Amino acid sequence: MTAAVHPLTESAAESAEALVHRLARAGRAAQRELAGLTDGEKAAALCSAAAALRAAEPEILAANALDVAAGEANGLTGAMLDRLRLDPARLAGIADAVDQVAGLPDPVGQVIDRSMRPNGLALSRVRVPIGLIGIIYESRPNVTADAAALCLRSGNAALLRGGSEAVHSNRAIMAAFAAGLAAAGAPAEAVQLVPTQDRAVVGAMLTAAGLIDMIVPRGGKSLVARVQADARVPVLAHLDGICHTYLHAAADPAMAREIALNAKMRRTGICGSMETLLLDAAFPGSHGVVAALLDAGCELRGDARAQALDPRIKPASANDWDTEYLDAILSVAVVDGLDAALAHIAAHSSAHTDAIVTADSQVAERFLNQVDSAIVMVNASTQFADGGEFGLGAEIGIATGRLHARGPVALEGLTTYKWQVRGTGQTRP
Repeated sequence: MTAAVHPLTESAAESAEALVHRLARAGRAAQRELAGLTDGEKAAALCSAAAALRAAEPEILAANALDVAAGEANGLTGAMLDRLRLDPARLAGIADAVDQVAGLPDPVGQVIDRSMRPNGLALSRVRVPIGLIGIIYESRPNVTADAAALCLRSGNAALLRGGSEAVHSNRAIMAAFAAGLAAAGAPAEAVQLVPTQDRAVVGAMLTAAGLIDMIVPRGGKSLVARVQADARVPVLAHLDGICHTYLHAAADPAMAREIALNAKMRRTGICGSMETLLLDAAFPGSHGVVAALLDAGCELRGDARAQALDPRIKPASANDWDTEYLDAILSVAVVDGLDAALAHIAAHSSAHTDAIVTADSQVAERFLNQVDSAIVMVNASTQFADGGEFGLGAEIGIATGRLHARGPVALEGLTTYKWQVRGTGQTRP
């Protein structure tokens, strides 16, 4: 069984649709093979893939250097380059995440609940894989390994279509990952990388109903919006990461300052980065928080009351409250208490991650209960909105919808369930 990146199409005349259908059929066949592997065999295959990633460090970093150089030449933003760039520490983290996924409990076969009907029928709901999952993503090469690991551990096959910005990195990571799977006796076709950057492939994946069971887009707003608009396959995604942090009147000023700095400036280009800071009018540390952010190099855009805190704050436009900057830019508003903060978040949040800093436990509980986002935090940085930080090993994405899965989507989110009914000869009258 081959274990490298799939070759480019056998015929130059092969259409995008034919290519996707061919790869999808191979993936579905491999997924059936996965169903025959034990929990230990799947875990061993992932450990082998992680070891292969570490062994291929020189090749992967060399491939990534080509992508970064091309990105700089093509004018990618600093945030995009940060997402794209790998170094030994980041690559080690990618391999470690694969090992962590290998060590997680296998969700497949878990019994969600059981019941007994009055007629003696025994019912149970059991977790099963979704099937073949298509992942369409942009400049983050870590998604290649994360998605492959999560899909395989949960018994799913994966068909990956990475962005052109990371084409060399993705191919090098996939070559190592697939080699590790094959060395452990797992079907390499369970995780496949589409071997062309032809944009028509995306459309073919979105319309491959019956072959691809779910699509997960990871990338910018335009990519996710297109997927959500055009897909004929179920989609699991979030469109924006407009994350808020509200500094309540009872917040500890030193804690609030550190959380606000981390939530915005640790990594500005990730979806869990704070994009709007809400300052309670009665919070005593507003000047210090604002000054710390400005001194750290963050551009602040505020309403009139926020601007009064520091002359360096620029005026905010109406669009700023609904903008995911993914950069060292932050919108700031002063609000009159919890109700005003809740109203602002309800009007402008993208339902991704919102946080409050407060020493008042009753206020914290009300915030947790009334903010309708996938992730709601108290006294913590929004940068923790990540599957690895939640103990999930890795994540395939953040979901902000209300069906199937919300928040970081990891192993459990990549399963569905089936009913198993055990009888003793019952017939329905």
